[in-house]
Amino acid sequence: MASHRKPKQRSLTSSTARAAALLALTSAASGTLLDGTGHAENRLTPAQVKAKVDAYQREAEEATEKYNGAREKADKARRTLEALRDQAARRTTRLNTARNALGAFATAQYRSGTIAPALQLALSSSPDQYLQRVSLAERAGSRQAALIATIGRQERKLRQVRGEAADRLAALRASRTAAAHHKRTVQEKLAAADRLLDRLTLEQRQRLLAARDGDKAAGSLAPAAGRAARAVSYAYAALGKPYVWGATGPHGYDCSGLTQAAWRAAGVALPRTTYTQIAAGRRVTRDQLAPGDLVFFYSGISHVGLYVGGGRMIHAPHPGAPVRMASVGDMPFAGAARPA
Repeated sequence: MASHRKPKQRSLTSSTARAAALLALTSAASGTLLDGTGHAENRLTPAQVKAKVDAYQREAEEATEKYNGAREKADKARRTLEALRDQAARRTTRLNTARNALGAFATAQYRSGTIAPALQLALSSSPDQYLQRVSLAERAGSRQAALIATIGRQERKLRQVRGEAADRLAALRASRTAAAHHKRTVQEKLAAADRLLDRLTLEQRQRLLAARDGDKAAGSLAPAAGRAARAVSYAYAALGKPYVWGATGPHGYDCSGLTQAAWRAAGVALPRTTYTQIAAGRRVTRDQLAPGDLVFFYSGISHVGLYVGGGRMIHAPHPGAPVRMASVGDMPFAGAARPA
């Protein structure tokens, strides 16, 4: 009879019921929280969305410039490391050559025996020949001593070069880690901005972007001369190309990548980031602006454009907006510099 009894399921049923109830409550609470967040963001006006998106993209641009700086440091550290490794290899070869030469001296001495000089003179059938050999041996000994000193210097220099290479390797790793961190920050900020924009209707989004991107007209080429004219011409040719963070052309640009490429076309090497470009030329005031000048914005010097005259600039605004013309007064002005 016991074998036909059904096993008790009260404990299992009770446990399952409690788990199901807990899951239902958790789901309900999560749904409420998510709905609340969604409703809160949906209640934002287009103007509020614009303000939040602008803030996210400014933060993304600041992180982009930090990424550019970290990547530039990494590239420099990598080049220095490669040069130091080449130098260490050459010094190692020279050191090994000197050691081999010293080994040859030692072998020759061993084979010649260790007879005392006075006895060698006594046994020599030709004292004149013996004295001549002694003179040669003394000179050989001087060369041997010089070779030993050379080996010591080469060993010390090789240790120094290897130490410098280790420092460069550490700097390279640190710069790469920093670049990866800033890259993640850029991606997070841009994703947050996209999520906000996705909550707008197509019409609201188009109106917001039109108001936010400002003047799209190309205008006429402002008078410029020399290298500045070539930089301005390059910027005009870049109109309409996409904003690509971390890019320096020719198919896309971020803000400092565009100004760097424009002046590179004019034969002037600018550093990579906004906060280094502002120190690369002669500082000028806003009322002194001339075509080709670099114009910087925001307190953190996180944005730059190329001034083209008439109060306007060409710049790479932000992701989703191509290279375009804009008024210098559209953003908080932070300073200007003239590269040439």
